[in-house]
Amino acid sequence: MHEQTKQPRLQTALMLTDKGYRDLKAAIAACTLTNFSMMIPFGIMVQMILELLKPLSGGQVSWQKMWLLFGCGILGAGAVFLCSKNDYRKTYVVSYKESEKSRIALAEHIRRLPMSVFNSKDLTELTTNIMGDVAIQEHVLSHVIPQLTANGISVTVICALLAFFDWRMALAAFITLPISLFIVLGSRKIQKKLGQKHADAKLEASGQVQEYIEGIKVIKACNLDGEKFEMLENALRTMRNLAIQFEFGTGVFVTGAQVVLQAGVGLTVLVGAVLIGSGRLEIVTMLMFLLIVTRIYGPILTELVLLPELLYHQIALNRMRRLFETQTMEGRTDEEISSYEIALDRVDFHYNQGEETIQDMTVDIPAGGITALVGPSGSGKSTVSRLIGRFWDVNGGRITIGGVDIKTLDPEHLMSYISFVFQDVTLFHDTVYNNIAIGNENATEAQIYAAAKAACCEEFINKLPNGYQTMLGENGSTLSGGERQRLSIARALLKDAPIVLLDEATASLDPENEALIQQAIGALIENKTVLVIAHRLRTVTEADKIIVLDKGRIVEQGTHDQLLEQKGLYHRLFTIQQESLGWSV
Repeated sequence: MHEQTKQPRLQTALMLTDKGYRDLKAAIAACTLTNFSMMIPFGIMVQMILELLKPLSGGQVSWQKMWLLFGCGILGAGAVFLCSKNDYRKTYVVSYKESEKSRIALAEHIRRLPMSVFNSKDLTELTTNIMGDVAIQEHVLSHVIPQLTANGISVTVICALLAFFDWRMALAAFITLPISLFIVLGSRKIQKKLGQKHADAKLEASGQVQEYIEGIKVIKACNLDGEKFEMLENALRTMRNLAIQFEFGTGVFVTGAQVVLQAGVGLTVLVGAVLIGSGRLEIVTMLMFLLIVTRIYGPILTELVLLPELLYHQIALNRMRRLFETQTMEGRTDEEISSYEIALDRVDFHYNQGEETIQDMTVDIPAGGITALVGPSGSGKSTVSRLIGRFWDVNGGRITIGGVDIKTLDPEHLMSYISFVFQDVTLFHDTVYNNIAIGNENATEAQIYAAAKAACCEEFINKLPNGYQTMLGENGSTLSGGERQRLSIARALLKDAPIVLLDEATASLDPENEALIQQAIGALIENKTVLVIAHRLRTVTEADKIIVLDKGRIVEQGTHDQLLEQKGLYHRLFTIQQESLGWSV
């Protein structure tokens, strides 16, 4: 969407695609044409009024001319309809399509960002970027810029034409326009400051609302109802107060500009009266000027109200621009991996500066075997698996798969070699069938059913109201934890990647579900390079290699028996867990 090629300044300022910029120019032309077409019936009306006023000057009304003007009026109405239809298509429809492209471009960009961005950025802001900011852009492109520019062109042309009739009346009619524009635009710093405060307050309120809804179970359990949830209440109150300040601040300048503009009507009457009194202007000419002024001022008054939206629009564009300027993770897509041993060579990594999460880690994960990562909570187990998947880039050292440095690979290309099964499963508000098919969009129906069967999903899927076509709630809320986990394994089976990363996939399941998932995992990891992150050590006793982490460092590695003989951290953790199995109330 945002190529580095030389673009017109307006296109860059509005963050438009090449087609979007061409469409904007076409929209301005269409709005201008509509404005001029509106003058056709107006001009005909003026001619009919002048014809009807002839008896006042001793003439006679030509009814033949009146009927001719009436016919022209019908044709003029048809021209207005066609121009308005073209205006709608080139202005509104096109702006909605451009907004769709902007939202897709933002979503694609977000998809390619490193996970570090999501740690530092409020997710509410990202949602606002895609929905709120683009909605503002959509409104400005459809309701403000084309009409404002077209009105400027129309007023300039009409003012120039009226000057041929009488430059003094034209000056009186339009001299207040630049003054009113100066009032609105001259106050843009104040409006921008108020607008920024209002935008920040809306963002904060949206974040608090999202947190409130996500934590509603805790809020109910702790009896924190709406009145007692102080942070949400304060955020909403602040947003309300700043909204009033913003509306009042902009309203003062807009209203002032409208008063000055409408003073042009009185000024036109005053100048016209003086000129008529001195015999330098005909009353018919003055009447024409008054009719035109009242006709032209209507759209301008509307645009003065919309003009502050251009300033507010800049706040939204600046947020979108900052997001697009955030560096994405890039890499090669033509590098093929032929072997699947994983090696960490002196890897260092931290989430926050000064807080080392992984320190000087060197280890080999053999191909075709099962390697387990174990250790106390916070020792860096999940971090290692996410570094292998290049969710983050290492701060020092390197990680290779088959001898290829993963930092040189495009993240999506790398992910084609890896299947992830997380403890926290993410399902989408879609059918069971489509949630499994995410693992491989090119899979056949038979392959999807086979994956579900291998993952032990058929039993509960067949009990659902519509089987595979049953719609799941948000994040699979209608399923149990074990059922959701089995669906995620079905996805991984369908993907059939040569490397499988299991992040505590059975940590929080009951014994029945754990047995089923162990069976599903057995089918998943057959003939694969497997890295298991385990909390329950008894689940990895048969692993080919166990790596023990503590505070981001490798402290032990070997088989289960070898580690027990060493009487180190693994032995202590395993002993504690074995003793806890006999615990009872």
